[in-house]
Amino acid sequence: MKFGEKLLAARKQLGISRDALSEMTGISKRAIAYYELEGKLPKQRSSVEALAAALRTTPETLTDDNAEFVLQAGEAFGAQGQKEAQKIVKQIRSLYAGGTLNEKDIDAMMLAIQDAYWIAKKKLLAKDRPEAEQ
Repeated sequence: MKFGEKLLAARKQLGISRDALSEMTGISKRAIAYYELEGKLPKQRSSVEALAAALRTTPETLTDDNAEFVLQAGEAFGAQGQKEAQKIVKQIRSLYAGGTLNEKDIDAMMLAIQDAYWIAKKKLLAKDRPEAEQ
């Protein structure tokens, strides 16, 4: 289940309207609808945390491993990092759609690719700031 689906399900389970959730979190009703309907993650981790608290759950419950990766990339590298991470997740999911790998193997592959992403980003940052290595 994706972030938007989890958000909607948690809200409905508690019988909370979008208006009420908006008031509880300080996140606009329009943004909440966008997250639910489009499945997009908030740009700020604090928004995920506020939603999770209001819905009496954890940020990890609302986000899967891939969503967490996207949030972390956004925190570390801004909007561009978040877009890159979303693109990676989308491409990897499409590679395995209808394939023969089981979920465990797909998750392992996704984690390996995420690790490779962080290593590549660290190398790029070090290359851009050689004085940081000294």
